[in-house]
Amino acid sequence: MPDILQRVGIEASPDTVYRAITTIDGLAGWWTTDTRGETRIGGKIKFTFGGKGFFEMKILELKPSSHVLWEVVDGPPEWIGTKIRWDLKLEDGQTTILFKHEDWREPVEFMHHCTTKWAIFLMSLKSLVETGTGAAFPNDTKIDNWN
Repeated sequence: MPDILQRVGIEASPDTVYRAITTIDGLAGWWTTDTRGETRIGGKIKFTFGGKGFFEMKILELKPSSHVLWEVVDGPPEWIGTKIRWDLKLEDGQTTILFKHEDWREPVEFMHHCTTKWAIFLMSLKSLVETGTGAAFPNDTKIDNWN
């Protein structure tokens, strides 16, 4: 099965980066401002993108400052059943994120779109953590009519 893979370094501690991907305020600061749900293992978080759709994630694993794993339980059919993995490690004074959106059934055109958008949103995460200001939807960079 194909996967989306990204790597980004952030000038902050793993604890700070972890909070940005495991709290509602953090997620709303870099991905979409319409983020709600429960951020505990077994909890679900819903991310809504205006009239463009939504994604709902179930939190499978949380290891403070080092690992987060979600499973997509609702949203576009191509995403349902995929997993989103965040691995954090301290390297050379910065936190490196190894990001993986895994288990796509096939590399459909929407996957190409999502690969680019994940990169944009990871840069938004980097900006939020390093400067205090992210570019969450609806203020993200638009790449096509899908968003």
